[in-house]
Amino acid sequence: MTAVDPPIDPIAQLTGPGGPFEIVVDDVVGHPMQVYKQRMRSLRELMANNAARVDVDWLVQDDRRFTYGEHDRLARVLAHSLGELGVQRGDRVALVSANVPEWVITWWACAILGATLVPLNAWWKAEELEFGLSDSGAKVLIADSRRIETVRDRLASLPRIEHVFVIDGPGDETVRPFVELIADAGDPGMPESPIDEDDVLAILYTSGTTGKPKGATVSHRQAIANVQNIIVMGVAQAMRGTPPPEAEAGLQSSSLLVVPLFHVTGCLSTMMLAYATGGKVVLMPVGRFDPEIAMETIEREKVTAIGGVPTIMWRILESPNLEKYDLTSVKRASYGGAPAAPELVERIERVFPHMRKTLTTAYGLTETASVATAHGGDDYFAHPGSVGRAAPTVELRVVEDSGHDAPAGQRGEIWIKGPTVMAHGYWRRPDANAAAFTDGWFHTGDIGYLDADGFLYLVDRAKDMIIRAGENVYCVEIENVLFNHPDVIDAAVVGVAHKTLGEEVKAVVQLRPGATTTAEELQEFCRGQLANFKVPEYVEIRTEPLPRNPAGKVLKNLLRGGESAFATSDDQAL
Repeated sequence: MTAVDPPIDPIAQLTGPGGPFEIVVDDVVGHPMQVYKQRMRSLRELMANNAARVDVDWLVQDDRRFTYGEHDRLARVLAHSLGELGVQRGDRVALVSANVPEWVITWWACAILGATLVPLNAWWKAEELEFGLSDSGAKVLIADSRRIETVRDRLASLPRIEHVFVIDGPGDETVRPFVELIADAGDPGMPESPIDEDDVLAILYTSGTTGKPKGATVSHRQAIANVQNIIVMGVAQAMRGTPPPEAEAGLQSSSLLVVPLFHVTGCLSTMMLAYATGGKVVLMPVGRFDPEIAMETIEREKVTAIGGVPTIMWRILESPNLEKYDLTSVKRASYGGAPAAPELVERIERVFPHMRKTLTTAYGLTETASVATAHGGDDYFAHPGSVGRAAPTVELRVVEDSGHDAPAGQRGEIWIKGPTVMAHGYWRRPDANAAAFTDGWFHTGDIGYLDADGFLYLVDRAKDMIIRAGENVYCVEIENVLFNHPDVIDAAVVGVAHKTLGEEVKAVVQLRPGATTTAEELQEFCRGQLANFKVPEYVEIRTEPLPRNPAGKVLKNLLRGGESAFATSDDQAL
């Protein structure tokens, strides 16, 4: 009998020597890493390749529509205007806004100029925004009117900010209208200042266990490597027998963006991926997510992909008007950032049976420029509960407390290395970087294990973090606020399971003897200092001490309780 060679893995074919996406080992800021031999070196280079797409739809929101050509010209005009204001390579431009076309234009303008964009969390309150503006050392602030009003009385304490522009307003004595920056009807052409692939493209703030956010740096290299990884995985999927369903249906790839652009998922893995592949991004109207409007938009724009967190898909699938809309254009669904219940997968298959081959999930962090592992197609159903295998240029380790790699099936902390990991670490945080890296390996703080086939499974989060509808909520930040209340003598914050949000925030509080503070009053106290998504949905008040182990650590597993009720309130509005 003649031996039959095992089939060659498509990823190996694509990335092996001589392959179209050949991977080699190169030095990345002092560490050997796997990189693509043929790659773009900056987002400016990516924009320069758009000559064939000038008349192709790129960006849509309500009745606003931009082709690639229209958008790119505006980005070049904005880059020129920022340069005229003195913004140079590496200078920081802060951006805080709801998802609007101006956000996208500003991202690309800063990218081709060589400036560093600082997209701040649009759900932050004044104190959080002030910290981000100060810590980043931003020279320019671009914001919508709602966020301008949030920080207006703090601008005087931020002397590094030289210019402030409002996206959706006429301006006044201290704030100029954004439209001034893009008013030129001509095209100044592409900026010519030098850009290196390891220049910092953006600083994305992620909450820290000390209660202060940390700025994760994202370089041009990281952003491009993330997009290229996703493209390679898509090509490999086609080689396995699942060609792009959009192309088969004669449709332009079109993503309904329902997650914030200031998140790596929205920005790097949705918006940037679409831009690199000639797709269309459809922004939801500003405000709270409405499944009716989402379905109307899907039908009108022939949206082919829905992504984000499981919450969004639940809202659509549970709409009583689901059958009223033609959603047959939707060929893909992807999610990450929160657990997806098996029931959700079953519902997706029932309503969109053709999506079994294209349903995907991913695992990643802000620090890894989005996707570290991905999972889709037959692999998804063959390895339920896994978040997939490492993206092509990404290396994974599961490390035990001893510092040694854990054997297959054994738990440990997940470490990640590759060109998508922040090479420059956290912005101006040498202390955090020393704790987060070992020889180029990033310590995620997440606990998991690898099976014998290299599929990663998440088990726990060592960082004491809750993921609520895709938002990272660090318990210690909320606990610190609660401890500031005069009636609180002890507090612990935990996550409780939720059907659509993944998790909700629960606070367990011990009050001083004789105190009459109510749960509602504590929620209002938090609301004055924290973004709304961090405010506990549930506050349990106790008079007895919280349970602790002999070392004094709160036993949070005893505080979580059962599953919370199905939330009836709308998701937070942008």
